[in-house]
This record gives sequence, structure tokens and C-alpha cells, in this order.
Amino acid sequence: MRAIAIKMLFGDSAKFYGILLGLAFATLLIAQQASIFVGLMSRTYALIEETPQADLWVTDPTMLFVDDTKPMQVTALQRVRSVGGVKWAVPMFKSLLVAKLPSGARQLCDVVGVDDASLIGAPAKMVQGDTSVLRRPDTIIIETRGARTRLAQPLNPADPAGPKRPIEVGEELELNEKRAVIGGIAETKPTFQAVPTIYTTYSRAIGFSPANRRTLSMILVKADSPEEIPALRARIERETGLAVYTPRDFAWKTIDFWMKQTGIPINFGIAIALGFLVGVAIAGQMFYNFTLDNLKYFGAMKAMGATTPALLGLVALQGAVAGALGLGLGLGVTSFVGLSIPEDKLAFKMTWHIPVIAAGAVIFIVVAASSFSMRKVAKLDPAEVFQG
Repeated sequence: MRAIAIKMLFGDSAKFYGILLGLAFATLLIAQQASIFVGLMSRTYALIEETPQADLWVTDPTMLFVDDTKPMQVTALQRVRSVGGVKWAVPMFKSLLVAKLPSGARQLCDVVGVDDASLIGAPAKMVQGDTSVLRRPDTIIIETRGARTRLAQPLNPADPAGPKRPIEVGEELELNEKRAVIGGIAETKPTFQAVPTIYTTYSRAIGFSPANRRTLSMILVKADSPEEIPALRARIERETGLAVYTPRDFAWKTIDFWMKQTGIPINFGIAIALGFLVGVAIAGQMFYNFTLDNLKYFGAMKAMGATTPALLGLVALQGAVAGALGLGLGLGVTSFVGLSIPEDKLAFKMTWHIPVIAAGAVIFIVVAASSFSMRKVAKLDPAEVFQG
């Protein structure tokens, strides 16, 4: 009987493909929009992920997220270093500055200044050069996406709007009318702000930026031992009055800001809900019509002695097969599209939660559609099959 049910499902090709495409399209919308949303949110705390050495991040108490830099007085660094249990504490500078390119064009850049001595906070994956180049005078490191796009230079200097080439090591920029030589190119995670990231030393970054009494954006802290991190966090907060976060807490604080203060979750939530409704409307209706068209076969099996629970099991089997195929097709297309588009053009990150959520949505659609179909099968009178 199960083989007959599967043949019934595949036999009506028009309705089968309608059910399959409806479920696949619903899965595609749900999984793709959810993956793009997660990808966007992961970009908001990319700097934190790029700096795994720190156990704690110390910031101004009014700072709302990692890019909302609120400069502190430089004396805060010594106050943090004086707290018991601190193995090391290093400064970090972060600010948006305008760079003048070799072509004369201007480009807003995210400038990150790392500790001069240890270079903690510098990018870990270098494509050209190494982080030690930052110890050379006037040297900076740029990231690959910026080199290919916003910082790219025209092939023909006389035609600034023409074809462009990636900016190269050895070329010079100007930051606040100060010379900056590109000494290396790094591979970093994409950030939420669509601007190139420039790395340099803390003291040099201060020189690049406009004069300001407060220049300390954040302090990176390493504890004497991992077990002391919670206690050290409490001591720093108590003795300095500054805000202290673990990398995980700082990342979630950043995500929380973007979730609550922007319309991003609502926009993606509407798209995901539409995907679910499309699945209910298309796949549900097609499956219900498929069952109605095949009532005569269910009636014949019931007349030959098949019990109602057995027939309902066949309907459930048909729904499960269609749901599994639609889910697999939708997730496959989502993964192919997401991974085939460059990371700098599409924020795509499919965590294990997303296929589970998509599977739950498909199960709900299939169960709802099967339930309506089962009612017709359960009420079916075998005599109806032989009438007319």
C-alpha cells in the first residue's frame, strides 16, 4: 500500500511538482532571508571576532555597540592596568576618517589603531606582508575588499571613471593631510559599515585623527587566568566605573542594539512570514486538491478492506515525502545561491538553527495540509467509488 501511495503522489506530475515547488519556494524564502539576516547581524560585531586575544573589552558606559565609539581619557588605561588580576591591558583606537587616495578621490575609512608594542588587535590573516610592517614609519594595513573596491585606482589616471585596479602595497594615502603608506593587505571579516578598514598603530592613529583630548576608544584586557574573568570583570567595573564586557556579551549588546533600534528585524521577519504563507497557500492547496482527485483510489482501497488509520497513514506518508523533497530542494538552492555570491556582496551565514526552523515550518505546512486531506479520507464512504 505504501508503494501505491508513492506512485499516486508521483503519478499526478502536475500537482506533485506544484506541491514540490510550493514547499521548495517557501523553504527558500525562509532559509535565505534568515541566513542573510544572521549574516548581517554577524557583521555588526566582526571587530570583536577579529580580536580573539582579549578576555574583556572595557568601554565608556554610554557606548551602545562596538561601532558607537565614545572616547575615554587616556588615564583610564592605567586605572585598568592597576586592577588586580589583569595580565595585560592595551589600548585600541577606532574612528571613521576620510582618506585621500592617490587618484585624488576621497573615501571614508574605518581606522583601527592597535597597541604599538604588542600589535594586539592587528589582523591575523595577512595576504601580503605581515603585521610587523606597522612598526615602520607612516605604515598602514588595508583589507582585501577595500583594496578591490572603494580604494581601487583607475587604470588610466586621465580617466578616473574608467576601469580600475586594486590599490597595491607601496602606494600612499593621506589621512588628515598626513602621509600613510600601505605596507600590507589583510583578509578580514566583512563589517556592517560598507567602508574600507585601515589598521595602524594606536599612536599613529591618534596622529591621523583630528586633535581631541579623549583618544582612547576601547581597552582590551587579558586576565591572569580564565577562571578569574567574572571576578576581574566585576573588579574593573567597581574600581574604574567603566563598562566591561566579555567578547560574547559585547557581541550580543551590539546585536541587541541593531535588533531594537532599527527596522532590520521587522523587514526580514515580514519576508520570512511571507515565505511561510506562500507555502501554506500554494503547497497546502495543491496537496488538498491532490487528495480530492485521488479519493476514488482511497475509496477503492477502503472497499477492499483497508482501515481508516491505514489510509490516513498513506496520506501522511505522501505529505512526508513531498515535504522532505521540497525541504531538501529549497535548502539546496539556498546554499548554492548563498555560497556562489561573493561574501563582500551578500551577507550570508546559514547556522544549524536555520535548516531546523525551515524544517519546522515545512512540517507545519505539511501537517496542516494533510489534516484537511485526512478529513475527506476519514469521512469517505466506499460506496461512493462505485456510484455512477
